Amino acid sequence: MNILSRNTLKLGGFAGITEHRLVTDSRVFAGRKKPETFEGIGNMVYLADARYLPKGESGMHPHNEIDVISIVLEGRVSHEGSLEHGKDLVAGDVQVQRAGGEGFSHNEINPDDQPNRMLQVWALPEVAGEPAGYKSYTPKTKGTTRIYGGSRTQSDTFASKTTMDIVHLDTDEHIALEHEALVYVIAGDAQLHHNSNAVTITEGDLFRNKQQKVVASTHLQLLVISHV
Repeated sequence: MNILSRNTLKLGGFAGITEHRLVTDSRVFAGRKKPETFEGIGNMVYLADARYLPKGESGMHPHNEIDVISIVLEGRVSHEGSLEHGKDLVAGDVQVQRAGGEGFSHNEINPDDQPNRMLQVWALPEVAGEPAGYKSYTPKTKGTTRIYGGSRTQSDTFASKTTMDIVHLDTDEHIALEHEALVYVIAGDAQLHHNSNAVTITEGDLFRNKQQKVVASTHLQLLVISHV
């Protein structure tokens, strides 16, 4: 089993943000890739577990031909930019910004006097030159909520063969992953079963494999990324 723990990585950051970067895909980072980090899966190319300092912000900056998925885990985020300017997000909310060929600029701000926590995920679009777009979600706190990817015949999420799901499991509940997946433990503890082996996984662990089962030891929150 291939497991990367957030706590083994050097804390980095920029502007008003500190972060652990767990995925820096060579397709995007090339010579800047940190060798200890994972490659992505499918079109997913970046994953960082970040904390914004009190009143911290990323600063206004542009994106082009990338999909930016922001998952707010603690505290609040105030969103500024060319898409959905002025939107406020609270813990549990997700926003997905598609830059497309049009591109967008944004700034994410912590409006509070204590740190917040947010996952930042990037995915490459499958079709170049699409218009910029914005979607937001409040995933349910039990079961699975799709936040990215799926067929072009639906409009609930941005279409992609790379999918991202937020999964909540109560103690002793499990999820079986038949196909290769990249899974991040957002919160909680679990047992990861693969073949005849079982290991304990906890908040901040990132793993990839197929034909595995995750059994929750406590209430468990996962980000599950796969490509079909």
